[in-house]
Amino acid sequence: MSGAAVKPPPMQLDALTGLRGLAAWFVVFYHIRYSLTDILPAQAIEWLAKGYLAVDLFFMLSGFVMWLNYAGRFAENGKAMIGPFLWKRFARIWPLHALILLAMVAFVGVLIVTGRATEGYPLAELPLHLFLMQNWGLTGELTWNHPAWSISTEFAAYLAFPLLIFVVRWERLSIGWLVAALGILFALLHTFFAAQGLADLGDDIARTGLMRCLLEFTAGIALANIWQRVERGSSAALVSIAICAAILAAGFALLLPETMFAPAAIAALLLACAFGRGHITGALSARFMVWLGDTSYATYLMHFFAFILFKIAFVGADLQIGWGMLLMFVLGVQVLATVLYYGFEKPAQRWLNARPPRIAQLNRRRPA
Repeated sequence: MSGAAVKPPPMQLDALTGLRGLAAWFVVFYHIRYSLTDILPAQAIEWLAKGYLAVDLFFMLSGFVMWLNYAGRFAENGKAMIGPFLWKRFARIWPLHALILLAMVAFVGVLIVTGRATEGYPLAELPLHLFLMQNWGLTGELTWNHPAWSISTEFAAYLAFPLLIFVVRWERLSIGWLVAALGILFALLHTFFAAQGLADLGDDIARTGLMRCLLEFTAGIALANIWQRVERGSSAALVSIAICAAILAAGFALLLPETMFAPAAIAALLLACAFGRGHITGALSARFMVWLGDTSYATYLMHFFAFILFKIAFVGADLQIGWGMLLMFVLGVQVLATVLYYGFEKPAQRWLNARPPRIAQLNRRRPA
């Protein structure tokens, strides 16, 4: 790939890793919010009800990171990079997904044996979940491990990523054209929801999730290209923060539908964290926050099932939990996420990456 000169990316943007950790916990509290109504005010519950927006951040962050980590490799190796890329992404997301799905199958087996209801766990849909196709518009509602819907659409985005690289010459676009591309992508996203009479990004996920992911993942690629072209420093971060604040202010003041302004605000927030070097970025880059980010995939993927088991074991018929039980659940999820990350997720990823199938082995181009 040729075109505008870009700066080489760092190995890891710690602030974005920390941001991902916070976002994962926002999703956790989104899913448990109805059990917190006895200890939190209504305004807090209402705020937690927007936790699904963290997934939109995940989608853009994924496109952002995929570009920084793989665009250069595709430029060097061309189409020969497709197999290795897809295998690495499969090794990254599938093993933990399969482990949790297996645990849920065992749980449903217990429900069946004990004569209890198994609604929400359709056995006929298991193959779709196993192959990460459950949210490709093939089903009418979320089932089994609900958060895994986004992993399904992420996998679709990974399949589309090589096409997005080869068809669109991102590195040749000026910042102005990249901003225009963001505008077009967000306009398409709003139009897609509006055409179905939907105003919130979390509406009807089974039908809207795939398009939501693909458009926001592509927006993340555009954001990565903007980041590569803009000089780092406080001014870029402050401008991004100001843009985010202005978008939010306009959206709320004009009572705009969420789909019209939230994606743009999230994009500006992502850039602010990527550009920033101040106290907030420093806090997001702290070792504790990076730990939360590193374990965020396990946190995100297993908390839903963990809360089902937690309610069965500890929660009464009113489904409410107090501060002590909330602390126990939060600590338990983080401990389990850490164990899964170091004890299963990373070892399984290394094992699979060391054994790629022939189609996923990289045969580098030889110079003529």
